[in-house]
Amino acid sequence: MTSRHAQWARLRRRLWRPPRAHGEQPRERVVGPLELFYDLVVVVLVAQAAHHLAGHLTWSGLGEFAAVFALVWIAWFNGSLHHELHGYEDARGRSMFLLQILVLVPLGACIPEAGGARGVAFAVNAGVLFAVLAVLWLFAARGDSPEFRRPSMLFVTGTALCAVVAAVSAALPAGIRVLTWALLALAYLTGFAVLIGTATPVQATALTVTDALTERFGLLIIIVLGETVTGVVDGLAHEPTTALTVAVGLVAVVVGFGAWWTYFDFAGHRPPRPTRTSTVQWMLVHLPLTAAMAAMGAAMVSLVEHAHDSRTPAATAWVLCGGAATALCATMLLAASLRVWRQERRLYRPLAGICVIVAIVCLGVGAARPAPLVLGLALVLLLGVPWGLAVAYHLSHEEEPTAEREG
Repeated sequence: MTSRHAQWARLRRRLWRPPRAHGEQPRERVVGPLELFYDLVVVVLVAQAAHHLAGHLTWSGLGEFAAVFALVWIAWFNGSLHHELHGYEDARGRSMFLLQILVLVPLGACIPEAGGARGVAFAVNAGVLFAVLAVLWLFAARGDSPEFRRPSMLFVTGTALCAVVAAVSAALPAGIRVLTWALLALAYLTGFAVLIGTATPVQATALTVTDALTERFGLLIIIVLGETVTGVVDGLAHEPTTALTVAVGLVAVVVGFGAWWTYFDFAGHRPPRPTRTSTVQWMLVHLPLTAAMAAMGAAMVSLVEHAHDSRTPAATAWVLCGGAATALCATMLLAASLRVWRQERRLYRPLAGICVIVAIVCLGVGAARPAPLVLGLALVLLLGVPWGLAVAYHLSHEEEPTAEREG
């Protein structure tokens, strides 16, 4: 009996280990299939929000998209950070992700009408999701050493308050409810930035951005950008197949590819500097960047639908060009937090200036509202400008050692 009890205890320890303590996460590991599955589920919700935006390209529609997207992204960020710091690839870790997914599914079903008929259900589900996350962090905080106890409990309290506010917003009128979600997201992110910014050196070390976390953020960008292709395909599927429609669709895909190229050439899969400010900047700037790329995918549906128009609809032009401008500026803000920003300052400093100029020109193209094909081609050319500058820089610096040897 004692031997059997010991075997069961060993099995339980292997399958249901307690949360990992702060600072003990492995610095080098690969992202596992469990995390990838979770990310794909979250992107289903992002796709729901983008699909709704595609049919409601108005200021109110954009505001609703921003509020809903922010809450979904914060939930993804919160759950991903918990697994990074405290999770294992065991039965417990799988069960915790499954629990979050079970709440995410009905939450996603409410997203298309979150600003209207299903706003109450969305608010309640969001409250449940953040309550689950708060409980997960509370379980992890119980085993904290004294130096991590205070920030852990502050984080648990903030997540719990987020759950309460989201649930209580169900009782508010629809317009005020959406505004409450936006303010809640802003308050949550501000609180997170302050918490990390005031952390002690020991506490800050525990939140070092690892290779796995860098990969997770990059993978989410990739999957969201894949939704831009879905937007183009969806637009082509509902329109008569003509040479112009197909051309606009393919150009739109190249625009999405250009956004991917910009991010991964200059910022993606690179760690930030090991400082509190750089860590917060690197994490939080991914929110507007990811949202901009999702919004671009939504606008591409309309771009294809209006392929034969003499001018691109105003909302479509502004969302697509504004998304491209945001992606450029956000990528440079990300780059400013990286180690490579200082190592290759002769490239990144002028590159940042060029990206700001190109972003302004993108907004000018949106204001001009040329025909969809012309607008798409203009964005392709503009997104190629920073890349062209980088190529010229690398070519000139490859020639320098040769010239020195010849001299």
